[in-house]
Amino acid sequence: MSGHRDQAEEALLMRLAARYIAREANRDSLITPTRATLAPGRTKATVYVSVFPDTAVESALSFLRRRQHDFFEFLKKESRLSPIPGVRFEFDLGEKNRQHLDDISRKL
Repeated sequence: MSGHRDQAEEALLMRLAARYIAREANRDSLITPTRATLAPGRTKATVYVSVFPDTAVESALSFLRRRQHDFFEFLKKESRLSPIPGVRFEFDLGEKNRQHLDDISRKL
């Protein structure tokens, strides 16, 4: 289980990722950070995102992966995290599954 510091840093990572994406991404798709996780040692992190429309998932992930280094530099400038984790972006399948379950439950 994560401690308070881990939870605070994960929340900060998610907020900063949202700010960075809002500033840098084009408006063809909506990219929303849904959660962030830190690896033990805080040297690596994963930011999970949802993408709308579904047809834009691959291009959105491609954009985010190309810009990982720029996001790292953004984190160095905008946060007080120590150490600054290497961040990778992943599509949040859990969020996609939750939306699917919501659709099913609405139909019942």
